[in-house]
Amino acid sequence: MQILKLRKEDLKRAYEVLKELRTTLEYEEFTDTIEIMQDKQDYTMFGLWDKGEIQSFAGVEIQTNLYWKKHLFIHDLVTKASSRGRGYGKQMIDFLNDYAKMHKCENIALTSGSQRVDAHRFYEREGFNKPGFVFLKQ
Repeated sequence: MQILKLRKEDLKRAYEVLKELRTTLEYEEFTDTIEIMQDKQDYTMFGLWDKGEIQSFAGVEIQTNLYWKKHLFIHDLVTKASSRGRGYGKQMIDFLNDYAKMHKCENIALTSGSQRVDAHRFYEREGFNKPGFVFLKQ
């Protein structure tokens, strides 16, 4: 098992995992959006590889704002449904904790859909709390 920064040639494999979280995301939209995010926002993708496949995917960005200070923002974090319960998610979170420390981040932040109750239990076990709400207006 190893966690590696993903490259362009890994996008198809990463998409196969990410589409379990982003179920309406088409591959072309995924690749187009990734290109913009990497160019404009320094979006970085990591994959936890085991048995020749990506088992867990994380897409992150180091940001700074007035309320979370310098922080690692986790845009995407998903473990393949067929691989859950094997510790992959915890290994990815541990890796992201170290990555945030290495970049001198004060916090790690993420948003999660209100329906993702199992994910919320996981985040709470990993030391995350819920300091507020996210509001969206279309």
